Amino acid sequence: MKLVRYGPAGSERPGLVDADGRIRDLSAHVDDVAGAALSDEGLARIAALDPASLPLVAGDQRLGPCVGHVGKFICIGLNYSDHAAEAGLAVPPEPIVFMKATSAICGPDDGIELPRGSVATDWEVELAVVIGRHAKYVSEADALSHVAGYCVANDVSERDFQTKRAGQWTKGKSADTFGPLGPWLVTRDEVAYPQALSMYLDLNGKRMQSGSTATMIYGVAHVISYLSQMMSLHPGDVISTGTPPGVGMGIKPDPVYLKAGDRLELGIEGLGVQRQAVRAAG
Repeated sequence: MKLVRYGPAGSERPGLVDADGRIRDLSAHVDDVAGAALSDEGLARIAALDPASLPLVAGDQRLGPCVGHVGKFICIGLNYSDHAAEAGLAVPPEPIVFMKATSAICGPDDGIELPRGSVATDWEVELAVVIGRHAKYVSEADALSHVAGYCVANDVSERDFQTKRAGQWTKGKSADTFGPLGPWLVTRDEVAYPQALSMYLDLNGKRMQSGSTATMIYGVAHVISYLSQMMSLHPGDVISTGTPPGVGMGIKPDPVYLKAGDRLELGIEGLGVQRQAVRAAG
């Protein structure tokens, strides 16, 4: 299934994308694409519904982030071997973990706002994993059973804030609009193998990133198991799993960063496409 949240920011309603690509309203059956609705039982109840019986949502609709009430937004850094090489950094001996503020989360097409003082805002197409079942001390073999589904994420990053200011990466990762999620949450039954998905990102129509989840250093199952040894993962938690090469910071000799008026398009095989316009700080 493809689950969406549509409507004005802060007032999104749950929906399902039918076989013709139309949104069907789910609000009579679930409060949100969040919490218990993401469990195996909750998803099974939605799957048992006849899409044709659900109200058709008319007209163009804003898509919100495809999961609501996110408790934790966890990111994995330098998780693609070719991206690590691009950055001139060694392959990490364990997953690099940092947090992204949940206030950064926005809809897939809401656009990116450059923070005040930003001179190095960058892009990162990433596979995001949404947890559906509580995970604590889970094995790698059992890890994927705790996944509700997958979606596209753009781990937008202000590189100077991230690397040139004291402290952790989080301060360069957490500005408002730095966490677009969606367009859809694709349930795990539709993603047979998350380690073979092609992905891309275009800047103003030019291909910048072209990669595959096959080059992840630490795969999805390993990452979930690893994180669950250190913290409980709860339904609705989001894990963004790293980016392939082609980020602006890696362009030699002169890095390329986002400026007002730029347009991004990014997507992952089977998970849909995001389109974002870049705007100056408000």
